[in-house]
Amino acid sequence: MTHGMDMGHIIIYAIVPIIVVMGAGFIAGKKGAFDGSSSKILNKVVLDFALPAALFISIVTVKPDELLKYVKLSVISLVVIMACFMAVYYIYRYWFKAGAANAAVMALISGSPTIGFLGFAVLEPIFDATVGLPAVALVVAIVGIVVNAVGIPVGLSLLNSADAEMAAKRNGGKKPSFWGPVIHALAQPVAWAPILAVVMVCVGFNWPEDLSPSFDLIKKANASVAVFAAGITLSSVKVTIDWQAICGSILKLIVMPLLLLVVGIIFKMDYWNLQMLVVAGVLPPAFSGIIIADEYSTYVARGTSSLALSVILFMGFCPLWIWITDVCAHHFLPM
Repeated sequence: MTHGMDMGHIIIYAIVPIIVVMGAGFIAGKKGAFDGSSSKILNKVVLDFALPAALFISIVTVKPDELLKYVKLSVISLVVIMACFMAVYYIYRYWFKAGAANAAVMALISGSPTIGFLGFAVLEPIFDATVGLPAVALVVAIVGIVVNAVGIPVGLSLLNSADAEMAAKRNGGKKPSFWGPVIHALAQPVAWAPILAVVMVCVGFNWPEDLSPSFDLIKKANASVAVFAAGITLSSVKVTIDWQAICGSILKLIVMPLLLLVVGIIFKMDYWNLQMLVVAGVLPPAFSGIIIADEYSTYVARGTSSLALSVILFMGFCPLWIWITDVCAHHFLPM
């Protein structure tokens, strides 16, 4: 069986729809039909309702033995993504001398893929026909847990440590706790819903098929609403391209997928899992980082500029990395 992927299919069914829907959101934002606050509301619908429903119902129907195929992917995604996360932090803090708080914001943005917002929108049309929706959902869930349950708490802890006085004021004079952000992150539906689904599968719970349609309507809103909201977000920010914005895009669109590909090949990952993980890694920077930057009034302009540049470049880098992964897998992985 050949593993080659049709680039024309990927561009037409995955990339072009994203451009169209994101463009519609951008135009709607520019015309004043929606503003920055509207995108936050739509993002909340995605993160708190649509995405958790999609992740839960897709994973809970998986057989227990299928989960074993994703242990290697889980470990590699955790190690590589968090290594990239910390690399972004140290590069911006010491090379660009941006300061600890600004560096933490950039780590939250360029050190994390926006898996929660665009994961299904990109991976589902590319891989659903070959590996099935449950497999796509598991990859989105695994990377999402790394980003939301590990990356965000670490980033918030770095941000709080760098701005102790402001953090103390927000917390009534108390020193911010590392576990506070961790507990808060795990309390979000996008974190606990896939974890609950995995636990139910592991204990052998037999999910009644008649309950699945109840999740389908809100699940289908996930990808389209997320991409539309991304367009609104881009319409509401002023993009200024400088070396820091360019560096953020390089770290996100080149370094992260490259490391995921190299490590995946070294440890002989399954072909399709490697493809999905690399595509997840090349996704644009995390939109949640911009939300946190806005809440802390830290590095908002530069962070949004890096995000905007990365979103534009992603349209070309996504099919490029799929092709590179396919070529490398054929040379270095047992087929």
